[in-house]
Amino acid sequence: MTNIIKHQGTVEHIEGTHVQVRIIQTSACSSCSAKSLCHSSESKEKLIDIYDADAASLVIGQEVTIYGTTSMGMRAVGLAFGTPFLILIAVLVLCYKMTLGNELVSALVALMSLIPYYIFVYAIRNRIKKTFAFKIKQ
Repeated sequence: MTNIIKHQGTVEHIEGTHVQVRIIQTSACSSCSAKSLCHSSESKEKLIDIYDADAASLVIGQEVTIYGTTSMGMRAVGLAFGTPFLILIAVLVLCYKMTLGNELVSALVALMSLIPYYIFVYAIRNRIKKTFAFKIKQ
């Protein structure tokens, strides 16, 4: 199993060290030879922002390969789904015990406990953006 995520793309915009690359993200079955029969394949165009790239050597319309690591993807999933889930469950169980079984209050407090988490994630978005960065390979 490879530890690198690769996508082919086209340079769309260059501004200083910021480069936007347009990729076509495809589902796993879009490369299947039977995709025309089952109609379950799908693809989407996405713009990927890449910083600290050697933008001087790139031109708009150039075909490039962007890459990142699978561990970067796993950290993103943990940050987006794993941590909020753990916070939700922990606060739900704690509130349920503290309110002597009041499910409505426990559920509302558990849901509201995610607000500070998402405010914190929003506050550190620039640091997160640097952590989850793709690189360009020409």
